[in-house]
Amino acid sequence: MTQSADIDIEAVGGALVYVRKVDMEELPPAVRSEAREGGLEQLYALHRADGEQVALVGDRGLAFTIARDNDLEPVSVH
Repeated sequence: MTQSADIDIEAVGGALVYVRKVDMEELPPAVRSEAREGGLEQLYALHRADGEQVALVGDRGLAFTIARDNDLEPVSVH
């Protein structure tokens, strides 16, 4: 198994996505309201290397699963 420090970013290329916890206050009011109505107090976003958000989910593990299921290489951003 390859250590994350050994990943060649150029080889991964466009397959790299970043998973980060989203501050609920950064979201538009409608999205924030919908999340809370669904019982979610925390959301996680997947972003491409260029910063484009490609998904917003309510569970960190699900974010990683979605990325891998779509042949993407997820990394955590703190």
